Amino acid sequence: MKHLLSAADLSRDEANAILDTAREMHAIQNREVKKLPPLRGRTVVNLFFEDSTRTRSSFEIAGKWLSADVINVSAKGSSVSKGESLRDTVLTVAAMGVDALVVRHNASGAVQRIAQWVGCHVVNAGDGTHEHPTQALLDAYSLRARLGELDDRHVVIVGDITHSRVARSNVLLLATLGARVTLVAPPTLMPSGVGSWPCETSWDLDATLSGKAFGDVDAVMMLRVQRERMSGGYFATEREYAIGYGLSPQRLDLLAEHAPILHPGPMNRGLEISSAAADGARSVVLDQVQAGVAVRMAVLYRLLSGADEPVLEEAK
Repeated sequence: MKHLLSAADLSRDEANAILDTAREMHAIQNREVKKLPPLRGRTVVNLFFEDSTRTRSSFEIAGKWLSADVINVSAKGSSVSKGESLRDTVLTVAAMGVDALVVRHNASGAVQRIAQWVGCHVVNAGDGTHEHPTQALLDAYSLRARLGELDDRHVVIVGDITHSRVARSNVLLLATLGARVTLVAPPTLMPSGVGSWPCETSWDLDATLSGKAFGDVDAVMMLRVQRERMSGGYFATEREYAIGYGLSPQRLDLLAEHAPILHPGPMNRGLEISSAAADGARSVVLDQVQAGVAVRMAVLYRLLSGADEPVLEEAK
């Protein structure tokens, strides 16, 4: 695997290999000394043209725990702020001999173009409203930890589907792993072309969560309402949205006891998710954050070490 640009790039075997490697990486997170040597001498540049806390921090930690040299570059601190083109900036950084670029950009498709310009490995850390494959991998990892294998499991994804790169990557990856996915959103937040995606769609959250519409629900993922990407009125008021599509304490009673609750963060509490749901026993929100480091370690390890086997003796 040269790059990780889309969840669609991964076959079932490749996705499971990353998740299995992540399980090995997860084992070192509770050790006193967390360093592993596989990427010693390698250089990873986190090139972020869009703000991020969780993704950039977890990629930085992942690279450092694998002993890579990690450099963070943001748009505000780069020559892009002086008018330099994206291509010139990327080629300049790549010319310094880096081994991998981890890129986040606010334009859909930008990371794919970057992969065409450079000879090093490229990882998509989120491009516009297109994709976020490592987020989908860590979500799948968190689901497997709670539910076991995902074949025939029913995962419901709720919220701002139109602007969500997380939803797109999750639909693709979960389908690859054998899960059934239902997307739930108001009509204004359901993207055009969604009929071609490997999933079901609904506008009725209560019927979906209760199992009346598509069968029993094994997990629910709430998505952030991305107001910064909205230029018009996608819903009347926040209160109306919360009533129709928020995971309220009352809606928790519709879920099976075994069904975990996910959220990729950051959360708008009281809008798409209540504190009762975010902080309850079924919430795996913090598990997702922890899984993010292990999964991104696994991705960097498999890209840069050339390893075909998921087991790391150093992690035992």
